[in-house]
Amino acid sequence: MAGAEPATEPGTERSVRLPMADGVELAVSLFLPHGEPQPCLLEALPYRKDDLTSSYAESYRALRDTYGYAVARVDLRGTGSSGGDATDEYPLVERSDLGAVIAWLAEQEWCDGNVGMFGTSYSGFNALQIAAERPPALKAVCAIYSSDDRWTDDVHWRGHALRLVDLVDYCHYMTPMCVLPPVPAEWPSDRPGDWREEWRRRLATNEPWVLTWLRENRDGPYWRAGSVRHAPYSRIEAATMIVAGWADGYRNNSFRTVAALGEAGTPWRLLAGPWAHADPATAIPGPRIDLDVEMAAWFDRWLRDRGPEHVDRADLFVRTSTVPEPDLDLHLGEWVSGPWPVASRSWELRGLPGPRSLAVEPDVGTTAWIDCAGHLPWGLSGDQREDDARSLTWDSTPPVAAVVGQPRARLRVSASAPAASLSVKLCDVFPDGTSALVSRGTLDLAYRSGSTPEPLVPGEVYEVDLQLDACAYRWTPGQTLRVSVAGSDWPNTVAPPAPVTLTVHDGSLELPLWPESAGEPPVFTPGEPSSSEDPEGVVWSVTRDVLRRTTTCAVRSGATYDIPRGGTASEEYVGEVGVDRRTFAQWADATTTFTLSWDDVDVRVTSTMRVDVGATAYDVVIGCDAFEGDELVSHREWRETIPRRPGDGP
Repeated sequence: MAGAEPATEPGTERSVRLPMADGVELAVSLFLPHGEPQPCLLEALPYRKDDLTSSYAESYRALRDTYGYAVARVDLRGTGSSGGDATDEYPLVERSDLGAVIAWLAEQEWCDGNVGMFGTSYSGFNALQIAAERPPALKAVCAIYSSDDRWTDDVHWRGHALRLVDLVDYCHYMTPMCVLPPVPAEWPSDRPGDWREEWRRRLATNEPWVLTWLRENRDGPYWRAGSVRHAPYSRIEAATMIVAGWADGYRNNSFRTVAALGEAGTPWRLLAGPWAHADPATAIPGPRIDLDVEMAAWFDRWLRDRGPEHVDRADLFVRTSTVPEPDLDLHLGEWVSGPWPVASRSWELRGLPGPRSLAVEPDVGTTAWIDCAGHLPWGLSGDQREDDARSLTWDSTPPVAAVVGQPRARLRVSASAPAASLSVKLCDVFPDGTSALVSRGTLDLAYRSGSTPEPLVPGEVYEVDLQLDACAYRWTPGQTLRVSVAGSDWPNTVAPPAPVTLTVHDGSLELPLWPESAGEPPVFTPGEPSSSEDPEGVVWSVTRDVLRRTTTCAVRSGATYDIPRGGTASEEYVGEVGVDRRTFAQWADATTTFTLSWDDVDVRVTSTMRVDVGATAYDVVIGCDAFEGDELVSHREWRETIPRRPGDGP
């Protein structure tokens, strides 16, 4: 077992409030082991530690009681029980705040002066961001399902195109979450005003983050400020462990991040499994592992100087041919291990002859419309044959070796209109025609030459170089490798603004191959025997209205659960995205409701959003209502037309 001996009795828990340089206080929950001072592990999130994500405390207790670590969980500025304003994700002040938190943790009598950061998604992002700030006490980080580039690999933009379906998920639900009140029992009672006054202040001053993300519809300083890819990587000195999932949207930083860290001399490890955006112990698909064991061993090595001598390595699950299901419990495959980059890696080239033309259908992509799977209804991609039938396809015999890395498509293309998109998918086709998605890449062709958009000249041929998503995959003998090219990957990203015909004149596919002479495969402590996903009460549907010529994708989910101090929380998420198959007009509708109840408090916040995607602008309407009991406490509304700017493609 990694780390300290298991505790003979549970440790202690307490809450503290840490004042920042400007007087704002951050709420921190501490999980402290008994005995000698130990290293401290920090997770910092905006997702409300005292109610909506209070269940995370069980994992903190496990790190404390099983592995002997002190653990700190922080509500970021303006969220949950902390003071201040939640102005955006990853604001600059967040870095100075967390630097101060790390310095404070290292100075406590129960900490031995060594601090690590860890976390999934948001807290994986800021673990890398803070590592690039080099606080002296931060010796190691473990970033799970995170990104190094907020423009190319986050939930906002992909291939320079708007991620449509993500608007009805995280991009919208942060609006009501950021205006929920602080937990009454956690808000200081020794100061003027009370939690209700702070709640009213939040309701009056907070602005929806999604408006900023839509306004910032170009790569540039805003997005690069939180992207360690541009820090640069050489600023990271803390030993860095990256955890990725092949069914997760944050997987492209995996190979490029560890390669750059290795070049800078920073110790690293990459662990990439088949998982969606969820705990590898319970995620779909398996095989599942106990990530706590791996994470504790990583921190033991760098915070306690224990364990075997470190060797940089990539531990990868190579998926093999498996019939796709939206809630697939187990993906077939095998684990491999080796260095990265692989010195002896070779590339296999496939020709894509043409010319071949395709009248673009705007709703192609619905069989793989969830780019970042997590908990249902955000499940896994299904059988691709329906989308393949409406795409240009090239079939060939797959390589014997595993494809590991980021495949690359080089195409010569033209379009019949000034705006067009390119979608390239790599698929595994079974003898009965079933088509499983392996990797994908998309591009708004206005950005074919870089970050400055240029309209297409109809009929002119352009050379396009498109890198597909990171993957590790081996086709089973008898299967077929398929390259599928379309003019839309909807609603993962928005479709072109108007009808268009796309022509592929010719091209090639480059496949990075894994050498058979790699190292011994890793062995892991198993996770749960089956996933924790439950489809009961969940809606995930695709509807084609024959007469109206529209396609809509709808989701609905929710949960009610107990929270500390005898309370109850409930969440309800409803979303729909649509496209007119004749005009290519598109829209997104979302409603999210959070309810928090204790014996003497009952609060509810509901937010709605409508985004109409036009050829030249995004028309946005957001409404937010807050209630205490049956009383309306606040109503706010935002209406904005956000230009897509001259030269915009889809």
